[in-house]
Amino acid sequence: MRIEPITSRSNPVLKMLRKAASRGATTSDGFALAESPHLLEEALRAGVEIRSIFATNGARPRLERMLPLHLNLPVRILDDDVFAECSTTAHHQGVLTLVKMPTSNPAVVLSGFAVVLDSLQDPGNAGTIVRSAEAFGASGVVFLKGSASPTNPKTLRASAGSLFRLPFIHGVDRDDFLIMAAAAGTKIYAAASQGDVSVGDADFSGSVAVVIGSEAHGIAPSLLSTATSLEIPTQQVESLNAAVAASVILYEAARQRK
Repeated sequence: MRIEPITSRSNPVLKMLRKAASRGATTSDGFALAESPHLLEEALRAGVEIRSIFATNGARPRLERMLPLHLNLPVRILDDDVFAECSTTAHHQGVLTLVKMPTSNPAVVLSGFAVVLDSLQDPGNAGTIVRSAEAFGASGVVFLKGSASPTNPKTLRASAGSLFRLPFIHGVDRDDFLIMAAAAGTKIYAAASQGDVSVGDADFSGSVAVVIGSEAHGIAPSLLSTATSLEIPTQQVESLNAAVAASVILYEAARQRK
C-alpha cells in the first residue's frame, strides 16, 4: 500500500468524501463510501474495484495486516478530527473505503426469489434485508424509486458486505418493474399485515418476487393490485418491522425451495 498523508481540510479529495458522506450518494465518478475495516475486508473478498482507502493513524497497523502485499492501493492518512468530519457514524472505526458497486442484469435478479423494496426509506432496514436475502439464497434485490439507496453508507454498513455480492438493481420505476416481472413470468407477492395468503401457504416455486413496503406508508396501490397479499400470522403484535418480516418470508421461501 502507498501511504499518502492528507493534512489540509481544503484538499479536494476530502471535499468529495464529505459530499458523499453527507448526501448518502456516490462520488461524481461513481464510487460509494464504505465505512469500517469489515467492509474493506468484504470488498477485498468480493473483488470489487477499490479507488482509495482513508484511515486514521490508529487504524494503520490493522490495515498493514489486512491488505495483500501486492495490492498497491493508496491509503490516505487523516487526523482523527478530520476523519470524523468525513464519517457518518458517531463512533467510527478509523477506516473509510471508496468502492465501485457491482452492476447486475435485471434478468438475473428476477431469476429466482427476489425481494422488492417499495419506498422503504430507512437505510438500516434496507441493508438488513439485503443481508437476509443473501443468507437465505435470494436471487437479488430490487430497490424501487423512493427507497433507500444501496450506495448510502448506512445501507452498505447494515448489509455487512452482502451488497458487494448479491445482485441488485436500483432506481427502478414501479411500472418498469411490473413490465420486467411480466416478461420474466414472475409471481408477485406483497407483504401485508392482513393478507390473502399466509406465508406458510404461499407458493414460492419458480420466479417469485416479494414486495416489502415502508412501515409508514405500506405498499403502493399499483403494486398491490397486481400482487397476492401475503401475511405473517402473529400473536398480540399487529405487524412486524420491515426487515424482520422480510427475513421471515425469506426463510420460508428458502425452506420451500431447498
